[in-house]
Amino acid sequence: MFTGIVEELGELVSREDRPDAARFAMRGQLTSSDARPGDSIAVNGVCLTVVDVDGEVFTADVIGETLRRSSLGPAALGDRLNLERAAKLGHRLGGHLVQGHVDGTGTVLSRTAPQQGAPWELVRIGMPAGLARYLVEKGSITVDGVSLTVIEVGIEDFSVGLIPTTAQLTTLGLRRPGELVNLEVDVIAKYVERLAVGYLGSDQR
Repeated sequence: MFTGIVEELGELVSREDRPDAARFAMRGQLTSSDARPGDSIAVNGVCLTVVDVDGEVFTADVIGETLRRSSLGPAALGDRLNLERAAKLGHRLGGHLVQGHVDGTGTVLSRTAPQQGAPWELVRIGMPAGLARYLVEKGSITVDGVSLTVIEVGIEDFSVGLIPTTAQLTTLGLRRPGELVNLEVDVIAKYVERLAVGYLGSDQR
């Protein structure tokens, strides 16, 4: 379990493609400092299991399903990565409950300053239509592993605010219109829907 508070920007230093899988080697000084084989680390919002650690570099296997359903599929050497170690019980929950299970990929549609000189950007992101029902204004959404607050929700898009700190410390500051981002909706919304289906009489999908 994660919180969506990125701990550091890492880098993909090697990629070994295998049959329906790939092994990634990623550099992250803080993330690797206490990592052990079997630990979970969120990489751009995708929960991966540590295979090995060598100094500041850790390796993880990425199965074909994950490569196809997330932005890790086209990841290339030198790409910057959002890294977060698993949350510890008893620590502050700064973001929201994040599983590291990507629900789909979105596309950055635009980045604009809401007013001239405003110290933040309004970022609009396109998303699969099936995810819109899980979003509400002022609710939480995970974008590339970053916990953000939803500003507006459309049929197939939503907007979030990007403050300078988030832009500087995560990959979201590098994302440009047309680029893919990983999306994970609030798991509580999915459980509520599942429980409510029997009372509503039908699945609203």
